[in-house]
Amino acid sequence: MARPEKVRLGYLLVSQQLIGQDQLKIALEEQKRTGRKLGRVLVDNGYVTEEKISEALAKQLHIPYINLKYYNINIELLRRLPENQARRFRALVLEERDGGLLIGMADPTDLFAFDEISRIVKCDIDVAVVTESQLLETIDRGYRRTEEITGLARELSDELGDAYVDFGALTGNVGSEEAPVVKLLQTMFDDATQVRASDIHIEPQEGKLVIRFRIDGALHLQTEATNKIAPALVLRLKLMSALDISEKRMPQDGRFHVRVRDQGVDVRIATCPTQYGEAVVMRLLRQDGGMVGLDKLGMLPDMLARFRQILRRSNGMILVTGPTGSGKTTTLYSALAEINTIDQKIITVEDPVEYRLPGINQVQVSEKIGLTFSVVLRSALRQDPDVILVGEMRDAETAQIGLRAAMTGHLVLSTLHTRDAAGTLFRLVDMGTPRFMVASSVQAVIAQRLLRRVCESCREWHVPTPQESEWLQAEGVDSSQLAGLMQGRGCSHCNGTGYHGRMGVYEMLEMGREMVEAAAHESVSHFMEVAALHMRGKTLLDHALAQMRQGQTTVAEVMRISNQVED
Repeated sequence: MARPEKVRLGYLLVSQQLIGQDQLKIALEEQKRTGRKLGRVLVDNGYVTEEKISEALAKQLHIPYINLKYYNINIELLRRLPENQARRFRALVLEERDGGLLIGMADPTDLFAFDEISRIVKCDIDVAVVTESQLLETIDRGYRRTEEITGLARELSDELGDAYVDFGALTGNVGSEEAPVVKLLQTMFDDATQVRASDIHIEPQEGKLVIRFRIDGALHLQTEATNKIAPALVLRLKLMSALDISEKRMPQDGRFHVRVRDQGVDVRIATCPTQYGEAVVMRLLRQDGGMVGLDKLGMLPDMLARFRQILRRSNGMILVTGPTGSGKTTTLYSALAEINTIDQKIITVEDPVEYRLPGINQVQVSEKIGLTFSVVLRSALRQDPDVILVGEMRDAETAQIGLRAAMTGHLVLSTLHTRDAAGTLFRLVDMGTPRFMVASSVQAVIAQRLLRRVCESCREWHVPTPQESEWLQAEGVDSSQLAGLMQGRGCSHCNGTGYHGRMGVYEMLEMGREMVEAAAHESVSHFMEVAALHMRGKTLLDHALAQMRQGQTTVAEVMRISNQVED
């Protein structure tokens, strides 16, 4: 293929009537002022989408435009172009063609990149246009660090040898960025960030060390190595998180901060002694990308509108419930971001502080020095707050202080580990909180779960299995509503799982007059009957079934949610 011609992007978009002359003028001035690429300025200003720019370039240059969202990448072929060059030239290898290669490029008019790629791959190349954001996502998925991690683990094992591990020498080497243990951990964090892992599990087993990542709620094997390197890895992690390196018999918790791929990541670490050594679990909390707007959480429109109205109240308690890892903290912080204005004083009491929000006073609980939830909460009330977030209602004392604060002119947000919204109030009563206090203080209870989303790149029609059909029938789902059922086949975009990303499903029990009277009633069954009437058609399971009918998730995922919600 001949080298592509140079194209004046702005005039091309104007000629195809994708932007106006005035918009081009503004974008050119901004480009001159900031030094950013014109295409990026146009997209960021909302004048045109990346897809439209790519389609316009393809049309002008008479080359194909490829939507990578629906393109199954050949990983071996992709790596014909080294990752550094792929990122530098915004290009990737898509397929082999008659002894040459088809290269996807975000900017096919970059003549220098075209020549360099031809030199590196040592064959003729054809060019297709791809959007930059999809290209970078594909590079993140395709250039996994599995082989590098395995190699570094082997290098660390060779360095340690069969002799006794010199922990003193390792401690002295803690700042050495070239030490194999340091490179192994850095590469592990890089890979975990690339694939959107929420947790890293390091588990010593008989004869081997297993490293797994939790992605979209499911664990995936990253690599296996010799168990010999486990003590060195754990020691390094303990040093990073200021834990006691001499204590190997008791569990320990800590945290540290790392920069991975130009973004800050807070790491919560928990160690636990096992039969074959200390196991480590690390929760990765990305400071740059954790916050989600309330309207992006996936709440149904009527529920979102009511929730926003409740958030504007000056007092009362809002509880968010669900199991560990169901997104409760994300929901609470989205709510805080919504009401975080200059006229509101907001204090959070957390263990640990998961997201950082400007303009908010965030307090980290420390049990070791007696800085418990109840102690911090009492102190917070003397700071004249308007809104208080309590990370979790862990005990009766914390619950009672929070409820009293809600009764005396504060808006209190918190979480509880309960199965559904209706059972939450009685969990507070079981903790020893007076029933009248619960009934008069709680404004709303939100229960939530996270469902895995069907991969858009490999989704296909799904015919329910006999077991699924039986379950759907038992849940009252009519067979005529099953035409839109989908599943993921498994592709390079979703690492063969058929799922990519997660969505929230919610239910909200609002404490109106009727619900308050029922909550104050001595009979639990009476309250549950009133709550069931109030929630009819608006439960967690109803929301999950609606997402299933729309093809957003699978029957298997909804069945999993149903098992968590029901007895």
